Amino acid sequence: MGVEAAERLRAAGLRPTRQRVELVGLLLAGGDRHMTAESVHREAEEAGVKVSLATVYNTLHQFTDAGLLRQVVVDSARTYFDTNTGDHQHFFVEDDGELIDIDGHQIEVAGVPEPPKGMSVDRIDVVVRVRRA
Repeated sequence: MGVEAAERLRAAGLRPTRQRVELVGLLLAGGDRHMTAESVHREAEEAGVKVSLATVYNTLHQFTDAGLLRQVVVDSARTYFDTNTGDHQHFFVEDDGELIDIDGHQIEVAGVPEPPKGMSVDRIDVVVRVRRA
């Protein structure tokens, strides 16, 4: 995964440092998933990757800025990083904090106001909050 991870970082315009290669390898090894900085840090520690939580936060934001991840802000206390950067939305399971993907074609958003002059809508994020029945 190291060579593939380094190539992916270079393609995104990021220098493939040891920590970035290790973290992107961890993130992308499990397919599409939603992770918090804390869960990435825990997984890195379990894999023997020596990295601080602050470095994990910084790196996740760098990956997001480079288009490798998508940030999903559920509320002021919960931010997830999504390895699926394609067109989709999310269910948020209130009971346990789980995010579940919703295909982007299943939701239509109407009534989006015109953005201020000189701006354009980048994307619209929808989080549908659910509880287990």
